[in-house]
Amino acid sequence: MNGAKEVLAQLNVSRETSEKLLLLSSLLEKWNPKINLVSKSSLKDLWMRHILDSAQIYELPPENAQNWVDIGSGGGFPGLVIAILSAENANSRKITLIESDQRKCAFLRTVLRETEVPATVLSERIEKADPQRADVLSARALADLSLLFEFSERHLGERGIALFPKGATWQKEVKLAQESWSFKYDAIKSKTEPEAVILKVGEIRRV
Repeated sequence: MNGAKEVLAQLNVSRETSEKLLLLSSLLEKWNPKINLVSKSSLKDLWMRHILDSAQIYELPPENAQNWVDIGSGGGFPGLVIAILSAENANSRKITLIESDQRKCAFLRTVLRETEVPATVLSERIEKADPQRADVLSARALADLSLLFEFSERHLGERGIALFPKGATWQKEVKLAQESWSFKYDAIKSKTEPEAVILKVGEIRRV
């Protein structure tokens, strides 16, 4: 519960959505010792490090972005948080979580079932899953930018955008990716880490 009240107040969500996020937190703490969904050290700061950090991504796509795909969903960040916030707004957004680890998929499906939040979990490797034609593609703590762009090439729609949270070394990743890829990006300052950003990327093409 540490930090929950502060983060929920900051998110300014309904009581129902607050309860769903609290349930996500409870289930994560229950499952984490068995399958290591997040690092043990970050669990004590779960609400700021994982839930708020994921929630800040939710507002970034355009309103007409309907098909949101989260790759390498793991412990559900940002995918489960995005799904819960989308359910509050009762929009018609389709949420898909792609995760190859079967145990983590079981966790993702358990949270969705118990929170009664609609989303699809694909138990497949990202590079093997059918192309998703996503309007929004997200990934958190998954891979460097160059590999993320390979995944984007497969799963991002022609006019889609990618949202990739990155830490203090994000500029090095951008420079390295520019050797093989052409893309446009905005670096949006993170609300949870002073040197981190969320890269909002579009028009990704191989050079």
